[in-house]
Amino acid sequence: MKKEIIQTADAPAAIGPYSQAIKVNGVLYSSGQIAINPNSGLLEIDDIDLETKRVMLNLKAVLKAAGLEFSDVVKVSIFLKNMDDFDRVNQVYATFFTENYPARETVQVAKLPRDVNVEISIVAFAA
Repeated sequence: MKKEIIQTADAPAAIGPYSQAIKVNGVLYSSGQIAINPNSGLLEIDDIDLETKRVMLNLKAVLKAAGLEFSDVVKVSIFLKNMDDFDRVNQVYATFFTENYPARETVQVAKLPRDVNVEISIVAFAA
């Protein structure tokens, strides 16, 4: 079993003792991404639509660094600060997938890192 650390400057650096993602036997496990702009290091949380888009762009960068795409994603976990944002998050999220949607859960949580509104993690596999 080979464990590969995935790291890219095109996504925010980890803000703790963890990796952006780990790839094991062709399966990618990402850490949760929040809306940190990797270029500026600033949070983009003023609007839930833009915040969700930034999170998805960060995940896209991690996927790319691992040689994968959103079509390779098999599982998504979405953590929301407020379930009232579900529809708006879902609309932005859907623009990154075209068919064969991954399995997913969305849960409301009491608090997220840096007091963001949404955090998303993924599992991907290239056949």
